[in-house]
Amino acid sequence: MTTVHNILFLVLGLITALVILPFLMEMITRSGFVRPNYRGVQIPVAVGLLFFLVPLFVLSITYLVADLEPYRTHMLVFLFVIGSMAILGLIDDAFGSRRSTGLKGHFRQLLRGELTTGALKALGGLMVAFLASLTTAPLNHIMVNTLIIALAANALNLLDLRPGRAAKGYLVAAALLLAMAWANPLLVLTAVMTGAVLAYFPFDLRARAMMGDSGSNILGASLGLTAVWVLDLPAKVGVLVFLIGFHLLTERYSLTEIISRNRVLQFLDRLGRKREEFTEK
Repeated sequence: MTTVHNILFLVLGLITALVILPFLMEMITRSGFVRPNYRGVQIPVAVGLLFFLVPLFVLSITYLVADLEPYRTHMLVFLFVIGSMAILGLIDDAFGSRRSTGLKGHFRQLLRGELTTGALKALGGLMVAFLASLTTAPLNHIMVNTLIIALAANALNLLDLRPGRAAKGYLVAAALLLAMAWANPLLVLTAVMTGAVLAYFPFDLRARAMMGDSGSNILGASLGLTAVWVLDLPAKVGVLVFLIGFHLLTERYSLTEIISRNRVLQFLDRLGRKREEFTEK
């Protein structure tokens, strides 16, 4: 695997997403699974299922026509993780409520005997992350890997509060991963996902589609999974410390308020969005 492969898989992901996306949005809209955007226009929810479908098709076809035997386990684990996250996120999209927010709120409800979709997603995501780590990591990396995958999935979910924010977060993190370990053959997985995100990005920025928890959890988990596969242990510990700090910060403070008080973050957050959307609560 070389630079050419990364670019090729990114393009394959982009083209596949551009083909699938209109049909997926039409199917979701036709089913009535829609919610109002900030303008009150009904738009399809859980369009982030695209981020499972694109790697599924691209990797399946690639496996049939190319010799990918050395990467078979990692490909299957990748599809298992993003598929599981898609299901858990879709449950939250379809049946979730806003009565409890944040990990603390969901687990507080669980201790009171009430299972929320957020708690189910968190517990299920942790188990999925553990199984992925158990399958692909040395024993002394399992705990670190598990926490990175689970927390990364939730981190992208925390970003998905404004049009384009989660996709921007993904693209920044993916760019950092690609820059740090460009020659690693497993980064074709990130390349495929990045192509899908680039195809979807304009629809999210214009508030024409919602990726939903199904999409943000897939994106976060895919980043976490690729990170634990391509980074060495010291780098992974650094990533884990960042993710823990990010979660502690967002449990205590509003991320949107933090962004609004920082000119650079506010500029990046608003970049590409329509001016009238900035007044959204």
